[in-house]
Amino acid sequence: MTRLKLADLADEKPVRLTLEISARLHRDLTAYALAVNGGDPKGAPTVERLIPPMLERFITTDRGFSKARKSIQTG
Repeated sequence: MTRLKLADLADEKPVRLTLEISARLHRDLTAYALAVNGGDPKGAPTVERLIPPMLERFITTDRGFSKARKSIQTG
């Protein structure tokens, strides 16, 4: 099975956010949700549940952002 970057979908208190995404991105996120669940649509996470951990993963692995954040905090 393919190892995906997103594995842990921890439950946390949510903050409501409304955004619009393209239909293509929605299809890709739906396909990703199926992949996270091993291809089984039953029990696959919703797109809404996928987006927050994907963004968190993106931010924590962005070296440029990490450097900028450190320079802002120490500056």
